[in-house]
Amino acid sequence: MAEQHFDSFLIALLDRKPFRPFTVELIGGDRFEIDHPRATVVRDGVAIYVRPGGIPVYFDHDSVLKIVDDIADADT
Repeated sequence: MAEQHFDSFLIALLDRKPFRPFTVELIGGDRFEIDHPRATVVRDGVAIYVRPGGIPVYFDHDSVLKIVDDIADADT
């Protein structure tokens, strides 16, 4: 995923009102749900998501296979 597209797409999902959770799938197969908009920081193609319990997940534009908007996919 291109760095600029990664930043703008992730920020758009985080800024939705009301916020809706979404899933990030990494190239290696790991998946995690971003469940709160203030639990993620995005800058220059890199993001850090803090899971419940304070566990950080670092990911970047090169490691993301896809970002799945859970609500939209559940309706299809």
